[in-house]
Amino acid sequence: QVQLVESGGGLVQPGGSLTLSCVASGFTFSAYHMSWYRQTPGKEREMVASISKTADVTRYGDSVKGRFTISRDNDKNTVYLQMNNLKSEDGAVYYCTRAWGPGEYWGRGTQVTVSS
Repeated sequence: QVQLVESGGGLVQPGGSLTLSCVASGFTFSAYHMSWYRQTPGKEREMVASISKTADVTRYGDSVKGRFTISRDNDKNTVYLQMNNLKSEDGAVYYCTRAWGPGEYWGRGTQVTVSS
């Protein structure tokens, strides 16, 4: 069955960096676009970044443009989110999904907390 497992979250100071990973299994990873979303309590899930199946096209939410980078390694069935210059408002649970937009399958998420 389709599984998406996120990791790499944690506590980081403002201005710091983190790299999130999402390992996929149960499907042909290279055949699907992938996306990262995030959610904080009481708010709707927000699109962070998406990457095409061959990694030639990416897109980013306005709030993270220029700070976050999405990438993928189809040999490792993994999609990454490099997050730089983190701000307090970036604190959220980050999820990966198998789609260009909100997909049918989601991981359980990884918590990112940005605080001094």
